[in-house]
Amino acid sequence: MFPLEKIHELETIVGPRHFSAQMMLEYVPTERIHLDPGAINFYSNEFNSHFAKIGDHEISGVSFYWDPSSGRVKSDGSVCALVYRDDKNKTVFVHDMLYTTVSDEDLYPLANQCETVLRFMQEHNLNRIGIEINGIGNALPEIIRNIAVQQHIPINIIQISNHTKKETRILNAIEPILTTGRLYMHERIKQTMLLSEMLAWTPMGSNEHDDGLDAVAGALAMNATPVKSANFRNQIIHANTEFKL
Repeated sequence: MFPLEKIHELETIVGPRHFSAQMMLEYVPTERIHLDPGAINFYSNEFNSHFAKIGDHEISGVSFYWDPSSGRVKSDGSVCALVYRDDKNKTVFVHDMLYTTVSDEDLYPLANQCETVLRFMQEHNLNRIGIEINGIGNALPEIIRNIAVQQHIPINIIQISNHTKKETRILNAIEPILTTGRLYMHERIKQTMLLSEMLAWTPMGSNEHDDGLDAVAGALAMNATPVKSANFRNQIIHANTEFKL
């Protein structure tokens, strides 16, 4: 009923696990699922804002997501993820990560983290951020907005409340693009904890160190901000108004 190329395209989009379970009725046990860093495509190109490209890939959207915590040594990780997208080729680029930490003696851990995040956003010419507001994140939108106003930094804050299990969010967002070869990461990501998180991660929920993965999953789930090259010009459309009712 369906051409083979359409079936292959569907498998490429949803990933082999989902395709096997939903289309071929061949269940894959959850405990067998893992995130293999060996399937990542690494690159060293920076984002070219003039042409809206990373290497030869034309970038169509960008997402920046913060999965926050207190940032103290014994707390969960407080992590931001910057993700670009090439919608034409359905590829994703984890371009940079920010793992923020503060001293246990820091009297203003959230405010200091907000300043660090704002500096990171300025370095990458970003003004839109998604913040998970579950738990401690509930206070962050007001804090980062006040600091941005004081520093005359434009910012657009998207408040995101998650109700799905973390393991499910990570599995559904990352595993399909990883297993179909559509996940790219910048070489600098190797210097973060993200790859070790992938090696230790299991959908059964036994790993405590998966905050970087959760941040990437959050960025992937966000509605991306459209990206256009500096050469882009809006097309002027002239409507025909010479008609009779």
